[in-house]
Amino acid sequence: MSFAPVAQIDLDALRHNLAVARRAAPDRKVMVVVKANAYGHGLVPVAAALTDADALAVARLDEAVILRDAGVRIPVVVLEGCHSAAELAEAAGRDIAVVVHQDEQLAMLEAAWLPQPLAVWLKLDTGMHRLGFDIADATRAHARLVASGAVRQPVGLMTHLANADDRWDPTTEEQLARFSPLASRLGGPVSVANSAGILGWPASHGDWVRPGLMLYGASPFLNGKGSDDGLRPVMTLSARLLAVKQLKAGDAVGYGGTWRCSHDMRIGVVGIGYGDGYPREIAADTPVRINGHASQVIGRVSMDMITIDLSRVAGGRIGDPVTLWGEGVPVETVARAADTIPYTLFCGIQARVRHVYAEALTGNAEVSA
Repeated sequence: MSFAPVAQIDLDALRHNLAVARRAAPDRKVMVVVKANAYGHGLVPVAAALTDADALAVARLDEAVILRDAGVRIPVVVLEGCHSAAELAEAAGRDIAVVVHQDEQLAMLEAAWLPQPLAVWLKLDTGMHRLGFDIADATRAHARLVASGAVRQPVGLMTHLANADDRWDPTTEEQLARFSPLASRLGGPVSVANSAGILGWPASHGDWVRPGLMLYGASPFLNGKGSDDGLRPVMTLSARLLAVKQLKAGDAVGYGGTWRCSHDMRIGVVGIGYGDGYPREIAADTPVRINGHASQVIGRVSMDMITIDLSRVAGGRIGDPVTLWGEGVPVETVARAADTIPYTLFCGIQARVRHVYAEALTGNAEVSA
């Protein structure tokens, strides 16, 4: 029996969540976001499971190359675009689409020799002020792309929603009001909606939607849970009990003695810590599950271990698995306890956590990596 932490990846849940996105945005094409190692879930296994997607989106060309080298043939879009002539040539040669979001990229593309025209998305800044051409410069940039002879027609138009996670914030409507008239005038496919846009802002759906966080079963909304929108958790993070101890009232637990037993009690030591990606900032009383029972973290998180309360848990023996988030423990709840967001928990999983892929967590077919 291995005592290393395990991230179980439910591929059936992943495909279920893609179906939720399709139902929420019917008749739209779906560009699934698999950047940052598929939000910590595993780039190639996740991409291989999402063959029903219309395209994949990554942040950097290196990620797209990994997909092509793994045999993934569906369209891939690089959201940050290319940053050298060599990258542009590689993208064109491997049939990888790129986003153009600044003049430097546009000039580089105009000057480049490419083995074949590139599929290109022109990104516009409608209020997030991160990447993208200003609305006032969009027509000029679009005309240069079309005249360059280096890109396929039509050119796609893209923007990103800054505050769509708040259903009551008017920023999303303001961004759409800036983007939509220009998109209608320039023509071409349009992509605006992220996960929150898909589920909460139907006017943002355009021609292509870009689900990210929702694919992995977490809510894109402030104070939401994935189950609110019919999503299923894809990652269940678990580790095993390393030790069980009987303590007395007043005994301190962990570094700094910040937590003390209020009564005589059993505690468990679990083989996971911030060295694995379980956040050190987690609050005492953060929920976990063991043997079907609810329990909670006590004391500070260490590099390789946490301690949990076993006083109300039947059994609780060395080797028993403990769920940190996933099935039975919403990742959103854990994120709030660490004063962070689900994205950082997923992406923070370290290489020494073993990933196990299955069609369903109750099924038999598994591939580990």
